[in-house]
Amino acid sequence: MRTTGRLSVAPHAATGPLSGEHMPPANRVLSAPRPGKIRIMSRQNDATAGRPLALVTGAGRSAGIAASVVLNLAKAGWDVAFTYWTPYDARMEWGIEQGAPAQLRTKVVALGARTLAVEADLSDPAAPSQLFDSVEAELGNVTALVLCHCESVDSGLLDTTVESFDRHFAVNARATWLLIREYGLRFRGQHGSGRIISLTSDHTAGNLPYGASKGAMDRITLAAARELAQLGVACNAVNPGPTDTGWMTDELKADMIRSTPLGRLGVPQDCANLVTFLCSPEGGWINAQLLQSDGGIG
Repeated sequence: MRTTGRLSVAPHAATGPLSGEHMPPANRVLSAPRPGKIRIMSRQNDATAGRPLALVTGAGRSAGIAASVVLNLAKAGWDVAFTYWTPYDARMEWGIEQGAPAQLRTKVVALGARTLAVEADLSDPAAPSQLFDSVEAELGNVTALVLCHCESVDSGLLDTTVESFDRHFAVNARATWLLIREYGLRFRGQHGSGRIISLTSDHTAGNLPYGASKGAMDRITLAAARELAQLGVACNAVNPGPTDTGWMTDELKADMIRSTPLGRLGVPQDCANLVTFLCSPEGGWINAQLLQSDGGIG
């Protein structure tokens, strides 16, 4: 592993563990022009150059929505860079899923796509520009930005700490702004081809910092639809509703099923299907919308 400032750059074989193994010629170690809290592992398939490129944030768990989005886009003909942040998973009850980013990267390559996996601390204001520098150096200009990352720690009005409140807004709102800003400054695609999609939530009572910061996230995304109009970028926020990614108790699952007209839980693939459509040419007319994709839950 090599460190430049606060940037750690580690080579990884496509099928090797996250601790690192011999790096084949297809993998390239990236250095960063500016410091930032990111770690990079790449796997390239040069034969796929020319596919549009998506950058998806928050793909640290195989059961998560972001991982499904990454795979769906790769199947649909996109190259995909993605981020993850292991220290966040370590703080959560599900813990770190060892090897998940490397396994996701291997699956993307098997689908014929180029990919880049970046461990990025999006609470660091330097990380978004560093992330785009690295992705552009390895894969090219980003066409679609899909924001699935989050900070989510349950607490309410009376028990939320200032530290937790600030961290939620740093990750969910400020990083969204900085990522969208970098995208807007760097976008070079054809007018009408660009996409920005963020995943939001309306769950605020008992989940104050998460819901409030996600509300700010979707407002930033919808503002981008107006402010980036000259680029022809379609910008939408998607609320996937309660999604079974491994965090629900059996009791909560039963309650969600009873509350949903379709009589089942939402799964990551539901949201991934919508995101993939929004990124397609057929989805380009949908713009500046907050889309409810929750199965009609009451």
